[in-house]
Parts: sequence; structure tokens; C-alpha cells
Amino acid sequence: MSWIDKFTTKAKGDMTEHMAATYLQQQGLSILSKNFHSRHGEIDLIMQENDIIVFVEVKYRKSAGYGGAISAVSAKKQQKLKLCAGFYFQQSQLNEYNTACRFDVVALQGDLTQPQITWLKNAF
Repeated sequence: MSWIDKFTTKAKGDMTEHMAATYLQQQGLSILSKNFHSRHGEIDLIMQENDIIVFVEVKYRKSAGYGGAISAVSAKKQQKLKLCAGFYFQQSQLNEYNTACRFDVVALQGDLTQPQITWLKNAF
């Protein structure tokens, strides 16, 4: 058992969200919010790319077994993220119908010290 396996699920989640945020910042996005909560759920990262608000779901899986990290974003999860995004627009006093946005998935897979990162823009 490696030292990384001793981390709690929450600690691993925080670590992968930090890795994803850093990766996206290197790609030119800026952070608006982390772990945005509503009664519908949570959005891991809310970022901005030019004039587009980007809602980001971060998923980590150690292996590709059972479909890997990307397939872990189910239709039900997508619906919760969309509802949560609507709440974010309301809280931010933005019109969700006139504000450009998209939903991205950042999937991290493999060894947590150096995972392979896959960024799916406009994933759903």
C-alpha cells in the first residue's frame, strides 16, 4: 500500500480538483468558484474562458475498469449539474438564457501522483 492510498476519498477529491483547476488555468481559464453548493448538488469548479462560463465536473478513477472516469458522469449527474448551474446563475444575478456557458468534464485516471488528464469540452 502506497502513501497515496491512505488518503480519504474527500482528500483524493480535493487533490484531483486542485490538479484539474491548475490544468485548466494553464489552458487559459480563470476560476470563478470551487465546490459551489445548491440543494441540487455541487459543481466542482466554475471557471471562465473568455466570455463563457464553464461548469466543470472532475472525476478520478485509478483504472479504466467499469468504464473509467469519463463514464462516471451519468445522465442523472448531468441533470443535477444543470439544475445547480441554474441556481448559480440566479445567485450571480445572471440570465441563464443570455449567458454563454458549457459543461466540461475533466477526467483524471491512473496513478494519483501523475494521472493522465482528459479534458472533454462541452461534454453534455
